[in-house]
Amino acid sequence: MRVWPGLLAVALALVAGCVPVREGLPPLDATVSGQEARLLFGAERGASSGAPEVIGGYSRGCLAGAERLAETGPTWAAMRLSRNRNWGHPELVDYVQDLSARVAAETPWRGLYVGDMSQPRGGPMLSGHVSHQSGLDVDIWMLPPTRFDLSAAERESLSSISTRSAGGARVGESWTPAHMEVMRLAASDPRVARIFVFPGAKVWMCDNATGDRSWLRNIRPAAGHHYHFHVRLSCPAGSPGCVNQDPPPPGDGCDEARQWAANILNPPPPDPDYEPPPPRGPLTLGELPRQCAALLGG
Repeated sequence: MRVWPGLLAVALALVAGCVPVREGLPPLDATVSGQEARLLFGAERGASSGAPEVIGGYSRGCLAGAERLAETGPTWAAMRLSRNRNWGHPELVDYVQDLSARVAAETPWRGLYVGDMSQPRGGPMLSGHVSHQSGLDVDIWMLPPTRFDLSAAERESLSSISTRSAGGARVGESWTPAHMEVMRLAASDPRVARIFVFPGAKVWMCDNATGDRSWLRNIRPAAGHHYHFHVRLSCPAGSPGCVNQDPPPPGDGCDEARQWAANILNPPPPDPDYEPPPPRGPLTLGELPRQCAALLGG
């Protein structure tokens, strides 16, 4: 029996991601399975029909029945509208609206400037992100909002602010205690799986947080992430094919962040035995869960 390479890629991807294959889905043609997924999903301008469902994982997945975050709300503004990335699972849209309202009510900020979420049908993006594929990730700008009635041109030209110094080992002059309060609210929502921010920010919060510190566990150090912080939600109900990331290790994660910051200031010697993984090309449609192909077109 002959096995098409594209179908083998699909099978490997499904096994690796533990994504169940629905009965009755036709096999992908080998030519179709080899196409760059980012070109196909990046061309979709609107959501698919049907019930909302997350398929696959954050870095290898797609999204059915997405909801679009309104460009402007009472406590938020979606930025960079030309990218068409203000889409997500309804749980993510609800989270952004809830968080922005709490931020406006409980911190000095008036709300949130919201960066990239997902494309209308999720999937790999034409540029920028490896994750954000399943409609459960959102970037929140570090820039405190001043107004929300921004024009389309202003949403393209306005820039966020960097809040780091020393290459990310420490916070910079733009960082304020209000940034911690915003992230505390963001991380305290039970829907949150992780929040990624530069190591110096996590260290600062570890040194200054008082009272209940349980929310610190959800804040994880990551390279970059000083113009925005990245919120990732757990899989929502009604998405049996959604793949969660493993939960963070026990504890507040402060020792990990301090070590990361120390390594930025005093890099350890390179490991002579380390071999970097070979570079890989863009994801193909055959490497995504097979259900994703059914979301394209129509």
